[in-house]
Amino acid sequence: MNENNLSYSRFGVSHFCLACKSENLIKSGKTVNGKQRYCCKECCKRFIRHYSYNAYQLTTNQQIILFTKEGLGIRSTARVLKISVTTLLKRIVSIAQNIIQPPILQWKSYEVDEMRTFVGKKSRLRWIVYALDRESKRVVSFNVGRRTNKTLKLVIKSLELANARKIYTDKLKNYRYLITKKLHNTCIHSTNHIERHNLSVRTHLKRLNRKTICFSRSLVVLMAVLKIYFWS
Repeated sequence: MNENNLSYSRFGVSHFCLACKSENLIKSGKTVNGKQRYCCKECCKRFIRHYSYNAYQLTTNQQIILFTKEGLGIRSTARVLKISVTTLLKRIVSIAQNIIQPPILQWKSYEVDEMRTFVGKKSRLRWIVYALDRESKRVVSFNVGRRTNKTLKLVIKSLELANARKIYTDKLKNYRYLITKKLHNTCIHSTNHIERHNLSVRTHLKRLNRKTICFSRSLVVLMAVLKIYFWS
């Protein structure tokens, strides 16, 4: 039985909580439109049976995460979910704010690389710098900004605090000033994993595809989308 069905019992008709599927509900007043509001005594969520606007559905955030990671653009996602673009952008930023960066494991080897993109217009270039754990292939840290030492340093610093055993990069000269020779390695094929991951990111996120009309208009939204893709 799905979450929108009713459960009939000898005591009358009862509803399921849309969040935890519990039947332990009580009435909790009415909305300004006169719709009955319910409160779940298990998870303390309040809801109504039928929302007039799809953005208020409890499953909307999970659908936004799924569609974002599967490469749907902002307007495509808004059309599928039947919500406004403005509401969708606000939800993406809100979801990202609640995502906690996973801890960086100690004494691991990492690969660091950067991807070029732009925000707003093609002359406003930005670089996505991130670090990949060589064993788990998970992104442990990232930053977006200009191709400067300041942008790179945030990622490198997080790896040094985790006592990285080795940091592999390409031969970009900026890395020589930020990483000690003992940790730094630029040998051939040392960044194969992260280069392959770059391809996956560009394939999955429409705003980062090559030769596409989709692009990021806001740095805040770009950061939020990357946070959802890497860590949700």
